Amino acid sequence: MEPGRVDPAEVARFDALAATWWDEAGPMRVLHRFNPVRLAYIRDRVCRHHGRETDRPFALEGLSIVDIGCGGGILSEPLARLGADVTGLEPAGQNLAVARAHAEAGGLAIDYRADTIEAVAAEGARFDVVLAMEVIEHVPDPEAFLRAACAALKPGGLLFAATINRTLRSFALAIVGAEYVLGWLPKGTHDWDKFITPEELKRMLRVGGVTPVDTQGVVYNPLNDGWRQSRDTAVNYMVAAEKPA
Repeated sequence: MEPGRVDPAEVARFDALAATWWDEAGPMRVLHRFNPVRLAYIRDRVCRHHGRETDRPFALEGLSIVDIGCGGGILSEPLARLGADVTGLEPAGQNLAVARAHAEAGGLAIDYRADTIEAVAAEGARFDVVLAMEVIEHVPDPEAFLRAACAALKPGGLLFAATINRTLRSFALAIVGAEYVLGWLPKGTHDWDKFITPEELKRMLRVGGVTPVDTQGVVYNPLNDGWRQSRDTAVNYMVAAEKPA
């Protein structure tokens, strides 16, 4: 793994949470609740892009996907179950061990690597779909990170990024509310100064050679303790981008 490509403090923070990745009532509870929304967004846009029906078994069969900062494999596993050939990149060793063990127990063949997207892209690996979900706000150099992510995308491929907007509302909800009031996340999980606006993210993606084609906000509904897509991008949002064929 190349030095300087990851933040050691961030790796240590998530390594300490490794044993709780698959505990739906634990520190990753919010991510488990959020997961169906991002999974549906990725599946639906990829299927539309390739002219496939979203409800068919193995809808992503034959497509290669790299999940950057995959953690314990919460997103990698359902994508593999949809038939995709999934590679998961994770710099935190304890997380990687959890991901591998959980996938093996579930009979899933996922290629988990203790590597960075910069190193993988430099080796010449290219994927039909590149995922940078909830990871951009944790890397030391978002622009360099996204350049590498874009470089790892095949011509005609799709890149998905999810992160948190830098607004007063995101400070109130994603940090004060989620970390200090509700205790959804461990204190110190996020740094507001590292949050990225949709405009900044889309600019960096264009610099990387891909074209943003969609932006969706994601909001929490306390009535059903779930998340849904929304036009509201003030806190959480997702962007889909396409690389010219």
